[in-house]
Amino acid sequence: MNSLKIKFLGLCSVILIVAIGLTTWHNLKTQKAMLGKLASEHGRMLAETVHRSIITDMANGKNDGVVNILTKINSEPSIKDVRIFDETGRILMSGNDQKLGELVTTAELMAYRTGNFNFTSSDNDGADYFNSVVPIYNQPICYSCHDQNLQVLGILNLQVSLDAISDMRTAGRNATMIASGVMLVILILTITAFLLVYVDVPIRKLVTAMDHVEQGKFENAHASVGSSDEMTLLSSKFNYMVQRLREMMESTIKNERLLAINQEKLAHSEELHAMNLTLEDRLKEIEYLNINLEERIEEIEEANYKIADLASELEEKNVGLTQAVDRLQALYKMGLAVNATIDLEKLLNLLSQKSVETLHAQVGYILMKNQKTGDLTVGGAEGLPEDFDRSLDIPLKPGGVSYWVMNHNKPRLVANVNKTREFSKMSRLGFIRESVICAPLLDKGAVIGTITVANPIDGSEFGPSDLELLTTIAAQASIAIRNARLYEEQESTYLNTVQALVSAIEANDAYTRGHSERVTKLSVALAKKLGIDGDALKQLEQAAILHDIGKIGIDVNLLHKKEKLTPADIDVLKLHPSIGVRILEPIHFLGTVREIIEQHHERFDGNGYPNGLSGDEWRIEGKILAVCDTFDAMTSDRPYRKALSDEVAIQEIQDHSGTQFDPRVAAAFVEMSNEGQLPE
Repeated sequence: MNSLKIKFLGLCSVILIVAIGLTTWHNLKTQKAMLGKLASEHGRMLAETVHRSIITDMANGKNDGVVNILTKINSEPSIKDVRIFDETGRILMSGNDQKLGELVTTAELMAYRTGNFNFTSSDNDGADYFNSVVPIYNQPICYSCHDQNLQVLGILNLQVSLDAISDMRTAGRNATMIASGVMLVILILTITAFLLVYVDVPIRKLVTAMDHVEQGKFENAHASVGSSDEMTLLSSKFNYMVQRLREMMESTIKNERLLAINQEKLAHSEELHAMNLTLEDRLKEIEYLNINLEERIEEIEEANYKIADLASELEEKNVGLTQAVDRLQALYKMGLAVNATIDLEKLLNLLSQKSVETLHAQVGYILMKNQKTGDLTVGGAEGLPEDFDRSLDIPLKPGGVSYWVMNHNKPRLVANVNKTREFSKMSRLGFIRESVICAPLLDKGAVIGTITVANPIDGSEFGPSDLELLTTIAAQASIAIRNARLYEEQESTYLNTVQALVSAIEANDAYTRGHSERVTKLSVALAKKLGIDGDALKQLEQAAILHDIGKIGIDVNLLHKKEKLTPADIDVLKLHPSIGVRILEPIHFLGTVREIIEQHHERFDGNGYPNGLSGDEWRIEGKILAVCDTFDAMTSDRPYRKALSDEVAIQEIQDHSGTQFDPRVAAAFVEMSNEGQLPE
């Protein structure tokens, strides 16, 4: 399969598939966003309209009219439910009389209390619906029927089904996919037809004519090609060459016949002198013909050179096109990998690795500027010497390519370091520079660092096309670094807010004050003892800080109760892991953290709650948190008892190893205690 047309057709097909695929993906994403916005605005406007109608009827004393409004709205197919509930979550009015007096869900009540009046939810059947919560405030006109000190008379909750929107989105997606597929097929067929008509057919005609020349059939060796100017010129030169070759062969045959006749005449002695003269004349003619033949041969050689030049030019264009496609594919793959990475440290290392691979370099690194000190630090690197300390701060001084790039705010190509005195040959990163490209990393116009590649693998020099490619990579890298930093800031803000909420809750209870902080220190120390690090250790630390956030939903009197807890009280307390999971559910990056929090009251023998997990069914982080939470609870004062000593608590953990606690985790905790490694 070494056919040029198949290669060209395959290359065009890949480019078309990628381009149409990206266009289709963007259209589907845009459709989804538009339909979601439409549903949100429709639900909000409908809720405001119902709210105004209810206010009007209540102001006129028509409470029955409010019920009629709710009933009529509830009968609409697109309305899932409509009701009015008080600030405790109890339903006061509803289009369905059977729901009066019931409690709304925790998510809906928390949405009102946190000011999130418009949000999307799913029911038990997996159907999506839009929730709109609108407070009905007490106004002077309502004082005749309601206590004027009451600020909120009720909360209107309207639930609009999103089934119709989902059907529209599905139909739009199917239409887009069909249109894209049809377009792709048409383009591929068009390119195939072009290749067959303008490339394959002319070449076949020339090959057929050459076959006739080889067989001596000059009358059939005529190629007529008019598909393009280049092919027309090539066919005309070929036809001229065949015609001249035929004429020279006929002339040569004729001359040979004349020479044979003259030789016969030489046999006659009486005509010897005349024949000699004739022979001299013929020899002159032959010499003249030879000269003409040499001229024609030169013309043929010149035509061959032109054909070779055209073929070379076509080959160079194909090579350039192939290189451009390879670089576009490399940039596309790098974009996919970079956009899938949100951890800044991993992102910088990935960018360095991909830059080295794309530009076929020996060394690649990213230097980030410390905005406080002005020094540079190694953010990511590939190919640096193993003994180089990447944690060192690098002063920003003249002699370095990064210094020049950051001062001038533009990329720089140093094709051969030996030919310039502006830059030192020895890099501060511990390697010798031969050929270097460096481009700035920008954030809102300000230089935040540089990306550099050095020393091509094949020992050649970098060129302008390599500089252009690294500049494009630097632009992608700048956007990715900014996104990663924004994600880290958002994640930190979420965690600080929730942690402040936990601290505020514990501050109101003298018995649990500092509990989460102590459990966090114990959990981190025990996890390191068990060899847990990286993302898993970070997730465990976050889970330990937030593990009791679900107690927000538990009655304070029950949490402070000094008497013996009843079975009903215990059942209510067992809800706090599940409540904590629901509270943290909107924070998408805490998925693993929510899972650990939900499991911190499970038992090794399967008798824990809320899911009754056992053995290896629950996470090692949940097992660590269970031991540390129990230890701190036993060694802290509680409303119903005084704190136990560390020795008694350790003995309890040993006694319940294999039943309540994982044996390996319990043994590691006891070992930490015996070695005096428990945090203060």
